[in-house]
Amino acid sequence: MATLDELINSMYDMVQDAKGIPLASEKCVIERDRLLDLLDDLRNTLPGDLKMAQDIVEKRNDMLAAGKREAEAIRRQAEEDARQMVSETELIVAARRKAKEIAGNAEIQSRELRRVANEYCEDTLKRTEEAVALSLEEVRKARQRFKSISK
Repeated sequence: MATLDELINSMYDMVQDAKGIPLASEKCVIERDRLLDLLDDLRNTLPGDLKMAQDIVEKRNDMLAAGKREAEAIRRQAEEDARQMVSETELIVAARRKAKEIAGNAEIQSRELRRVANEYCEDTLKRTEEAVALSLEEVRKARQRFKSISK
């Protein structure tokens, strides 16, 4: 199956290469069946691209959840380690400091992971949105041409 860009390029080329109608420079004649086939392929391709975008968002959410679980596990482990230490003041203070440091580092890593995942998803969704918008505009133009030709 052709990619979204390939389908759009094929439709664009078809219109670009179409023979003009005498005395109507903005109108042309194209092969209806061929364009309809391309539009069917486009319609079949779009749900796959949207599914891919949804999968990316789902993976991002999974990564965020995994980061939070890992941070929580590290925090719990640090607390448990602190409880099991000898009750001497110096050891307890050191353990609490280390637990806070580990939790802080985990939180920083979690925030960075979230930021990177959000940027990646935003960029991917933006590109998908632009591709879909471009496809829609090309389809609208093609429909207008069909309407113009049939009048």
